[in-house]
Order: sequence, then structure tokens, then C-alpha cells
Amino acid sequence: MRVYCATSNPGKLREFTLGLKESVNVEAIPGLNSITPPEETGSTFEENAVQKALFYAEFCDGIVFAEDSGLEVDSLAGAPGVYSARFAGLDATDQDNNRLLLEKLAGVVERGARFVSVVALANGAGLLHTFRGVVEGRILEAPRGENGFGYDPLFYYPPFGCSFGEAALEAKMQVSHRGQALARMLAFLQTA
Repeated sequence: MRVYCATSNPGKLREFTLGLKESVNVEAIPGLNSITPPEETGSTFEENAVQKALFYAEFCDGIVFAEDSGLEVDSLAGAPGVYSARFAGLDATDQDNNRLLLEKLAGVVERGARFVSVVALANGAGLLHTFRGVVEGRILEAPRGENGFGYDPLFYYPPFGCSFGEAALEAKMQVSHRGQALARMLAFLQTA
């Protein structure tokens, strides 16, 4: 089975391919780099994922999935949330976002957080389904590990006893927000 993926983020693409295993052939949407991405105007991960999936479904013949994900920090009232990738500004790097997060949490004891992922599946006829994954952890006081991307080096996952930045990708995908959402999408595709 082939599904098209609406992302140009190499970290996400690597995780999508691993999460969907050999059961699904994940391909980038043809000409994705020449398509101006839609503005993400949703106030939730679900709204943004659906918006992107429906938009990109018009550019290919087949099933498309799009994902929106991010970090919610309890002591920041759920921020950065849907603004996770652009927390420190539109052209922010992972390091910029991590630095700002640490600045906002300076001196804060309560560091509970979660990663959230919502995958939306669509085709030319419309939305097929959405799939949500959540993983709980806490924010470290300094980055640890070189693996992963985004906030992974700051996200401590207690059952592993390390950050997602220190965990092997295969282990992380077994428990991560993205791994959960993709597993639910895969189960849906296999029964559809």
C-alpha cells in the first residue's frame, strides 16, 4: 500500500517511515517542494493536521497524510502547543526554540509536559480519519542527547530514564506520540 506524506521535515519523514514499517510505502507528494504550504491557522493540532491533509490531497491521486504535533508544557498553560515549531519566531531553529523554552522555565519547579501528535488521513473525496498520540514526560534543565529533533533533547521520559534525545529512534517510536498516532493510522489502513 502506498500513502503520500505531506512533510519536508527530514526528522518527521524518518519517523514516519519507521513508524509505518514495511506495511506502507511512504512517498513524498510529487513536487512537494514547489507547492506553497497552507498557512496553519488552527488552534488545535487536529485542526492544523486536517487543514494540511485536505490541502495536499488536491495535489496527488491517492491517500495523503499530514501531521501536526508539538509540545505542551503544564506550567506554560500548554505552550508552545501548536506554535512549537515557531515558538521563537517564524525562522526559529530547534536550538532557538529550546533556548526560549528553557528561559521561560528558569526557576520553575513544575516541569510536566507532553508531546502530542495528530495525523490526518485524506484523499480527493475528503477527510478519512484522524489519529492522536500523546506521551507524558517532563522538561529537563539542559538538553541531553543528540538523537531526534525539535524538543527531544529536553524531553525526559521517565520509563526510559533518559531524554528522547538520548533514546534510540526505534525505542522512541515504540512509545512516542508520533509512533502511537502512526500505529493507529496503520491499523485503520489495514482494516479499511
